[in-house]
Amino acid sequence: MSSFVPSPESWAAQVARIHATPTRLVLAATGGGSRAISELLEVPGASRTVLEASVPYAAPALIAWLGVKPEHFCEPRTARAMAMVGFQRACAYAAEADSTDCGWPVAGIGCTASLASDRPKRGPHRAHVAAQTVAMTLTHSLELSKGRRPRADEERLVAALVLNIVAEACGLDDRLALDLLPGEREETTRTAAPPAWQELLLGKTEAIRACPASAEADPTSVARPCLVFPGAFNPLHDGHRHMAALASQRLRSPVEFEISIANVDKAPLDYTEMRGRADQFERGATLWFTRAATFVQKSRIFPGATFIVGADTITRIADPCYYGDDAACQAGIARIVANGCRFLVFGRRTETGFQALPDLRLPEALRRICDEIPAEDFRHDVSSTELRRARES
Repeated sequence: MSSFVPSPESWAAQVARIHATPTRLVLAATGGGSRAISELLEVPGASRTVLEASVPYAAPALIAWLGVKPEHFCEPRTARAMAMVGFQRACAYAAEADSTDCGWPVAGIGCTASLASDRPKRGPHRAHVAAQTVAMTLTHSLELSKGRRPRADEERLVAALVLNIVAEACGLDDRLALDLLPGEREETTRTAAPPAWQELLLGKTEAIRACPASAEADPTSVARPCLVFPGAFNPLHDGHRHMAALASQRLRSPVEFEISIANVDKAPLDYTEMRGRADQFERGATLWFTRAATFVQKSRIFPGATFIVGADTITRIADPCYYGDDAACQAGIARIVANGCRFLVFGRRTETGFQALPDLRLPEALRRICDEIPAEDFRHDVSSTELRRARES
């Protein structure tokens, strides 16, 4: 059995260095890593660093922290989402601070772990820790040798991992030594954000072109697309490519893709997620990142555009529950119409079967601005969600 005995002096010295930086952070840990919180709070000066610390340990608590149920509770993407929520909360605290304290550098830290328990675990013991700042998204992952340490030693190791990522987010070079066993290896992913991405995350601009690569943060300085394909593209698949090709042929216009980093009930996409999705697109494709979570917002950013959508999406646009009430829904559709936008609708498989535009109950104002690609020209029954699940199984 391995014994992990950290030096209290080295831990305290590292925390003191963290407290000496101007960075302030919000930290959340689930499944492990909470010892890092006590280490940060035990060294004098914690009030200069820690804005908030949370341990959303139970599944409902983590879902409440994230605002959505993650596909997997212990994976790098979940740690990054936790860190992004922390970053947003830290930004909000900074905005509410006295004017003398404005301008703090802030960071969100997220840790999700699956460690030794009082019952056997089928999966590996592992930890994923992430940091989100305005300049970068950082993830450290570590799979522990199962059964080689007691729970307390696993906790200490993960706490050291958390403190190291906190130090990196604070701009420090010093790291605590990790007592790794043979075969254990820390994996790190760091995605630095160009200035335009930073402005988008901070809400200083509504849209940027991600590819072709552009330093422009102001979409008014580039030509507005006529044909826009919004989506998460997680992942981009052959169905998307076929839809784009048919739409381009139908309307005789190039297709430009759009991904919103903002979502009504989720944290924004982090930089690692943005980079991964942008890298899927072929050379020559144009991709926009926006903060337009709704089609009312998209229609304002892309006036006069035709949006490529599935039958499920056009149904949501017509659903009052996404607006609050029927009057707000009608007003939203009226704004889309006023912005000169239209929709090109593709049929989609749903729980009740394949649905095309004629099958849908839509308000007349919305139906008037919809055209369709008939099912005989396009039918693709595999979703991005199904592809993700197949890839992960």
